[in-house]
Formats: sequence, C-alpha cells, structure tokens
Amino acid sequence: MRSLVTGGAGFIGSNLVDALIEGGHEVVVFDDLSSGKRANLKDALDKGATLEVGDISDPDAVRSVFASLRPQRVFHLAAQIDVRRSVADPVFDLNVNVAGTLNLLTCAREVGTEKFLFSSTGGAIYGEGEGRELPLAEEADRRPDAPYGMSKLAAEGYLDLFSRLHGLETVALRLGNVYGPRQDPHGEAGVVAIFCGALLRGEQPKVFGDGDQTRDYVYVHDVVEAFLAAADSHVTGAFNVGTGREASVLDVGRQVASAYDTDFDPEYKEPRAGEVQRIAISAERARDEMNWSAAVALEEGLRRTAEWTRDAGIET
Repeated sequence: MRSLVTGGAGFIGSNLVDALIEGGHEVVVFDDLSSGKRANLKDALDKGATLEVGDISDPDAVRSVFASLRPQRVFHLAAQIDVRRSVADPVFDLNVNVAGTLNLLTCAREVGTEKFLFSSTGGAIYGEGEGRELPLAEEADRRPDAPYGMSKLAAEGYLDLFSRLHGLETVALRLGNVYGPRQDPHGEAGVVAIFCGALLRGEQPKVFGDGDQTRDYVYVHDVVEAFLAAADSHVTGAFNVGTGREASVLDVGRQVASAYDTDFDPEYKEPRAGEVQRIAISAERARDEMNWSAAVALEEGLRRTAEWTRDAGIET
C-alpha cells in the first residue's frame, strides 16, 4: 500500500508513520519541517520511509509528490494548529488549512487515490461546551470560537464535496486533545509537554486562566489506531476521536507531577483568547462503525508520556 502522510515529521504524524511502516506500507512523508523534526522519523527512514520537504500550500510541490508516489491513501495531518496565531493571522491560517487541503484533494482525485483521511479537531470545531450536554456527538452544532476551528470546518466541507462530486472516499477524524511521546509543546494539547518540561527543569509550571478549563485528552497511540481503523474500513464522513471524558488542566498537571513524584504548584496567568472552557467529545460513532475506542486511560497515558520525556532527555 502506497501511503502519503502530510505533516508526518510532527508529533502525531511520526507516530502514524511508524505504524504504517510496521504494517508494510510504502510511506512518503511530506512536511515543510516548520514544526516537525527529522529526528522524529529516524527509525522510519532507516526502515524505508521517504521524506519530501515541501509546503502543502505550494500547488507545484504537492503535484510533484503525488505524481511520483501516486498514493493509494493520503493521511493529511499537516496544518496550522496554533489557535492564537489563527486569531492574529486568520488569512495565513486559511491558506494552510483550507487552500492546502484543496491542493491535496485535487491531486488525490487526479491520481486516483482510494482514500483521503483528514486530521480535524474535536474541540475547536464545536466551540464552547459550557452550558451544553457533554460529550458532544458529531451532529452537535459546530460553533468555532477561533479561525483555526473555522478553517478545519471549511476543510471538512471540501472533503464532503469531493466525496459527493468526484467519488473520492474521505474521512475527517475530529481529534480530541492529543498527547504522548514526541509531543510538541506548541501543539494543540501542548500543555502536557509544557508541564513535563517545566517539572523536569524544576521550574514553576504556568497555568492560563483558573486551570478548571477542561479538555478531552486522548493518547497518541489510540489516535494512530483510529487512523488505521478508518483507513482499513469503508467509512466516510466525520468521526470524533476522543474519550468522552473531561479532564481539567489542573488535574492533568497534578497527574504529571505525580509521575515525577513531585508537587504541582502552578503560576497562574491571564486566560488566552479564543480557547474554550469546557469540551468533551463522544466517540460512539467510531466505536459502532469502525470498531475503535480509546484504550489508554489518562493516568496511564500521562505516566508513559512523563517517562518518555524524562528518558529522552527532553526538557521543552
């Protein structure tokens, strides 16, 4: 199976690449390395994966890699994922997350790609969960509170359009806040990596807002399994990939500190614009239609992440 993974040098993407290589896929990673790291791909490259450095916003670069590989499956994880940057520069966010996705969809249709899988967001698309019945299912109102969520929702619309108009099989996985080994502290759920780094350095962790804001934290290896399950089935449309459970920032911090056998005594800072206070997403559809559900409990996942960060010598 020939698979293209955009953003494959990043946190989630590199874990997915490892799994695809282990499954016998011919894998090409397409990444501009603006946030991804070659080091994340060391084992995969040693086992035969290929890295093509390029920008999904560049139509010629995208067309070139599609013409060379003619991928049967596309796993599209490359994105602008910083909520604050999307608020400050919504046009840049649009160009990467919408125009970049359209470049990929167009080339996938042209070369006869069998399946197109898109990494969407299960938090920013639905918007604020306060006052709503959580966890939210895929049919819940989409109320993005920042351009990032809006651009992901728009990209999902183009996936649906290409499916109806051109017969391209497309899936959007609306991910909860993903955490785990190789996590970038600047990513969507970077708070876990930030806490790990601060505690390893003996610094006081920072919490923005009161720390009671909640997210649906899902372990990266569970997310990889969701991508594989979606790729190996004939499901289409949008699927939530989360645990259905809320966890507060303070609770996450305390569990990370516990993994390091230390206390969690944060410094409180002003809340950040565009971030929701509460969210959790229901993954019942994923369970029913592609036999996927999160297997790693939060406490166990945070312990694994804390240990990996310490053992890797990473103090971001």
